[in-house]
Amino acid sequence: MVAAVVVVAAALVVGVQFAPKQQEATNTAATVAQSSSVPKTTTPPQTSAPPKVPEASEFDAWASKTSQWLDIPLRAMVGYAKATTKLAKDVPGCHLSWVTLAAVGKVTTDHGRARGGQIGTTGVLDKPLSTIEVRDFYDKVVSTANAAGPMQISPAIWAKYQASYAGGKPDVQNIDDAALTTGRALCDGGTDLSQGQPWWDSVAKLQSAPLFLHRTLATVNVYGTVGQGSAAPNPAVLSAVNFAIDKIGLPYIWGGNGTGGNDPGFDCSGLTTAAYASAGVKLMRTADTQFRSVQHVTDPQLGDLIFYGEPATKIHHVGLYIGNQQMIDAPQTGQAVQVHSYRKNGDDYAGAGRPTA
Repeated sequence: MVAAVVVVAAALVVGVQFAPKQQEATNTAATVAQSSSVPKTTTPPQTSAPPKVPEASEFDAWASKTSQWLDIPLRAMVGYAKATTKLAKDVPGCHLSWVTLAAVGKVTTDHGRARGGQIGTTGVLDKPLSTIEVRDFYDKVVSTANAAGPMQISPAIWAKYQASYAGGKPDVQNIDDAALTTGRALCDGGTDLSQGQPWWDSVAKLQSAPLFLHRTLATVNVYGTVGQGSAAPNPAVLSAVNFAIDKIGLPYIWGGNGTGGNDPGFDCSGLTTAAYASAGVKLMRTADTQFRSVQHVTDPQLGDLIFYGEPATKIHHVGLYIGNQQMIDAPQTGQAVQVHSYRKNGDDYAGAGRPTA
C-alpha cells in the first residue's frame, strides 16, 4: 500500500455531503465527521512501503499475474506501469505508485471499458471516450466537464501536462499518454505522494468531487493489498469489496438494504450483507449475528468483517476491511457509506471475522 493513501482528509456527513478537509500536524490521520460541524479525528493508521513495478526481467510475469488478480486489462496495466517507471526516473522524489494511476483508471472508466470499449495493442481505445457523467445521490453532476479518455482528463489538466510516452503528438485516448499525463499532474510542484495530505490534494487536482476521492482512496488500498500479496485474492472477497466501493456516498438508512426507492442506502450490516450477497455468500443480517456466525481472526485481511461492541452481550457495528488499516462502512444516521481507519483511540473494537474460508 502507499503510505500516502492512508488519509481520508475529507469526511462524509449528512446524507452524502462531505465535510471540509481537516489536517493534523502529521498529515496522516483519517477524519470522520461525527456531525456536520465538528469532525473528529481517528488515530493515524500504520503505513507500509508502496508496491513497486518490478525490473524488466520480471515485468511480464508480474503484469500478467497482477492484471488477472485485479481484473485490470493487461494493456492498461502496462500503461500504468510504464508511466510509473518513467516518472520514477524523471521525478524520483514524487514516489508515484502504479496503484494510484490504476485506481484513477478504475474509478473513472473501469480501465477504458466504460461504454463497452477496450484498449488496443497500441494503447489506444477502440472507441474514443468523451465525458462519462457521474452523479451523486442528490442527482448532482460531480464529474469533470469535457473530460476525455481512459483517465477522464480535464481540458485544463491536458493543456498543462500532456505528454507522449513514445514521442510525437500526445493522444488523450492512449492509455500510455493518459497515464503519463495524469502522473505528471500528480507529481507537479515537487509533490511527495508518500505523504498523506499531498497525495489527497494532488488527486483532488484531477477531480475534486469527494465521491471520486473516496472511491479512489478505497481502490488504492485494495490494489495495494492485492498487489503485494503472494497469492491470488479470493474472488468472493474481491467482489464484496468492489461492491462496497461502488456504494460509497450512499446514505445511512436504519434497516437499509440498498434496494432503491424508499430504501436508497444501508445500515452497517445491510452493507456487509449486500456486499457478500453480490458474491454469492450469505451472511446473517445483523452485526451481532454476523459476529457470532463467522470465523474469528486475529489480524484482519482484505474483505474481513470488522466488529464493534461487547462480545459477551451485544455487537452494534460492523464494517468491511479493505487493507492498510482502512475499512468501508455505513457509520450512523446523518453519515454516508465511507472510508476511514478501523481503529481509533477509545473505540470498542471487538475483533474481526472472516465470512469466507
